[in-house]
Amino acid sequence: MEYSIWVQVPSRAPPFELKGAISAFFRVRSINNSASHEENTNLAPFNLEWKNNLKGAISAFFLYNIYMNILYCGDKGIARGVLISILSIIKYNKGVLHFYILTINYEDTKAFSKKATEFLDELVKKTNKKSFVKLIDATEIFTANLPKKNMKSYFTPCSMLRLYIDKVPEINQLERVLYLDYDVVCRGNMTEFYNIDLKNIEAAGVLDIYGRRFYRYHGFFNQDYMNSGVMLFNMPECLKSGMFDKTVKLCAKRWMMLADQAALNKSIEKRKLVDRKYNEQEERPRKNTVLHHFSNNFKFWPYFRIQKVKPFEIDKVHKVLKITEYDDILEEYNQLKGKL
Repeated sequence: MEYSIWVQVPSRAPPFELKGAISAFFRVRSINNSASHEENTNLAPFNLEWKNNLKGAISAFFLYNIYMNILYCGDKGIARGVLISILSIIKYNKGVLHFYILTINYEDTKAFSKKATEFLDELVKKTNKKSFVKLIDATEIFTANLPKKNMKSYFTPCSMLRLYIDKVPEINQLERVLYLDYDVVCRGNMTEFYNIDLKNIEAAGVLDIYGRRFYRYHGFFNQDYMNSGVMLFNMPECLKSGMFDKTVKLCAKRWMMLADQAALNKSIEKRKLVDRKYNEQEERPRKNTVLHHFSNNFKFWPYFRIQKVKPFEIDKVHKVLKITEYDDILEEYNQLKGKL
């Protein structure tokens, strides 16, 4: 049986280990011998035939070592969503995944727990031993630069934590980081998106399904208002421009609807718009959707309302959205949620 895989090598890969290469080679070769192409859609792109074992070993080596930095921000209330999001990511992405969870303890806001972090860390290591989940307490950073005009917004103060990552040593030294809202479910391999060209670009994202109709930052006819639920940040470029510092100052001086998203859109001068498949905001995903964002949707019939359904609200996912394709992930979530 002949089989092809495709692998995209990241621009800056972690140290390669011979042991990892060999084990990855036999793991992928075993998959090749025992499963169909349809059962292995989690492999990443770079056309290759398995006639040549040396080439196969090299490609498996890179597959094992593909890595991504992924960021969540929030308090203890996001734990259920983060569990589902991570379960979906490791289903389709077998490389090294560095998950960072930025949290605070502030007034009524209770931090994401160390217990949940330790459990999630153990979980991701079952897929790749080099992966990890790291909890970062940003309370001091946040309280030193409060977004004073937006502390009582529709969302919790944690929604603005991503605006402070330039001041977080563990994150500001990274080359790039993919921010995800806690209600984003992965449906495919993310390496193509993660490794897009970001030369002279501060951030990449997808147009907001509602805001794009009302906001323009580079000319009236240019739709450029991005949804902030999925954003890929080029950290060196962001630090160079002072983009994050601008967002924090905006939130401190001026009230804004959806403050974090508005501040980012106002402050990002060099942006890259990508296909909606990397942040599908409609209630139902498309066939090619890679990241499905369970964002709020406006409904006008039979009466106007804001429809809010999150992935962990399983009955609503089934009855309201009529979605069953995540049932394997949700079943695993039900088995594991008690360990958070």
